[in-house]
Amino acid sequence: MLTLRTSAERGYADHGWLKSYHSFSFAGYHDPAHMGFGNLRVINEDRIAPGTGFGTHGHRDMEIISYVLSGAIGHQDSIGNGASIPPGDVQRMSAGTGIQHSEFNHAKDETTHFLQIWIEPNVEGIRPGYEQKTFEASEKRGKLRLVASNDGAEGSVTVHADAKLYAGLFDGQEAAELPLNPRRKTYVHLVRGELQVNGQTLHAGDAAKLEGEALLTLSGGNAAEVLVFDLAS
Repeated sequence: MLTLRTSAERGYADHGWLKSYHSFSFAGYHDPAHMGFGNLRVINEDRIAPGTGFGTHGHRDMEIISYVLSGAIGHQDSIGNGASIPPGDVQRMSAGTGIQHSEFNHAKDETTHFLQIWIEPNVEGIRPGYEQKTFEASEKRGKLRLVASNDGAEGSVTVHADAKLYAGLFDGQEAAELPLNPRRKTYVHLVRGELQVNGQTLHAGDAAKLEGEALLTLSGGNAAEVLVFDLAS
């Protein structure tokens, strides 16, 4: 079964310095029908104005992934990490017993466009942790590249959750298939462009929720960038 959730159905918040689309209930947006999917709890598509950002704030017992689309995000945290996250990098922060961090767009004239993703952990009370890796466009071109997993397979970042995350770039005749476990959930989020997902056309910001499916097929891309989540039920 495939269920489409269009971009327009998402929650939206305009704070001036921050414009954010919420795939699932978050902050002032609450929809009992969209509290998450499996152990995927948050996908926020954020645009941060130049010279602004999220001040220091805390998280606990959550796996948080940042995926930058354009611009860069500056990260500082209470366990000593300070980094700039550019497009192509995937950052994982394990909040564990508690972590404080800030995210800031230091550019003077460029908006930072990124996805903030929360996945519920399968272990609580761990020591907070941080990891950041670069995945070149060539690794994602016409295929699904594993970028996050619970065991760090294939050089992916390690999440303390029963989940895998793939990223892919598709255009023209490029296509890919991914075998699925029908007993798990699969969430396909189209970051940009246009793409056929199991024969269903998705546009930027759309998502497909798959349950009871044994195969994912991606084709017919038009400047498409896609994220695919393999999730616990």
